[in-house]
Amino acid sequence: MSLHYPAAPQDWRRLAARRLPRFLFDYIDGGANDERTLAANVDDLAALRLRQRVLVDVAQVDTRATLAGQPCALPLALAPIGLAGMAARRGEAQAARAAHAAGVPFTLSTVSICPLAEVAAASVPPWFQLYMLRDRGAVRALLDDAWAAGCRTLVFTVDLPLPGMRLRDIRHGMAASGARPALLRAAQVLARPGWVWNVALRGKPLRFGNLTAQVPGARDLNAFKAWVDAQFDPGVTWKDIEWLRGQWKGRLLLKGILDVEDARAAVAVGAEGIVVSNHGGRQLDSVASTAAKLPAIAQAVGAQAEVLVDSGVRGGVDVFKALALGARGVLVGRPWVWALAAQGEAGVRTLLAQWQRELLLAMTLAGVTRTADIGPRHLDTDS
Repeated sequence: MSLHYPAAPQDWRRLAARRLPRFLFDYIDGGANDERTLAANVDDLAALRLRQRVLVDVAQVDTRATLAGQPCALPLALAPIGLAGMAARRGEAQAARAAHAAGVPFTLSTVSICPLAEVAAASVPPWFQLYMLRDRGAVRALLDDAWAAGCRTLVFTVDLPLPGMRLRDIRHGMAASGARPALLRAAQVLARPGWVWNVALRGKPLRFGNLTAQVPGARDLNAFKAWVDAQFDPGVTWKDIEWLRGQWKGRLLLKGILDVEDARAAVAVGAEGIVVSNHGGRQLDSVASTAAKLPAIAQAVGAQAEVLVDSGVRGGVDVFKALALGARGVLVGRPWVWALAAQGEAGVRTLLAQWQRELLLAMTLAGVTRTADIGPRHLDTDS
């Protein structure tokens, strides 16, 4: 029996699993190795308890916030997700429209299907996510393209010197080339004829839209993926981030910070903000959850930089908890792609409306009327 009225992230996840080829669903859904950190991100947030208060004037509860200088309807931005444009037809453009309608920022991945110009034309200029590539000329070109498209916030990922060991990608043929993995992927694609019609055929071109100038002549995702894999640079240091700071005139957020010393180093090189992140549990398995690391990092640098957090956020109550732990706002990844795969732009709009309602209810029942006032005192440390 189909699920017609998704009410929670797991509902959207089940719908996405029914619509996407298995290798693509697991690419979005999976984590590194045994996925212990992936689970801990969710479980540690879920384990936190809130203080419920009564007889507080909560007639005027306001979920609005400001993230990276941008007014938002709630303290949330859509995180960058590679290949999100394969979850739905021209998926990043759809998600960007949904985010704009909901009043929150959308972050476009370097390895998106839709190019920057298409996404900016579909709504408003997004935040742009970038990695440090071996080819610094390519980095400069991508920065120039982002600025020309109107992007003013750069989310720079620093925790990917090499891709993590993602076992689901290996099992289902996503991480390998050759005849056998290709046949495995083809079988999974043929099992989803709706996806073939809506995305593979009507959503062309399926390629990394931001990298067409960097990989001239490449006509398929495998060629682009080979170029990207060769561009990961394990020799990147803070000196390279200093160079980047000199290249980018806009606001710089460093994504992938999980240690207080690294947070302080990020502030020292001129980053206006950091994203406390373990890449959604997709890089080094058995590192701590972001909920466990967030309070110390927020205490150390929260007065000097904007502290955001991602990984494990699964609803408006989790947004409240993240703010109570010290974050200014959250980035959300997997849930918006599940909703996109399930119902396209309408699904993402519905998801964000649900989360805003959940946040408003949590604030109301906790006796707080402004997101800026949410803090540690709203956590129940006695239970």
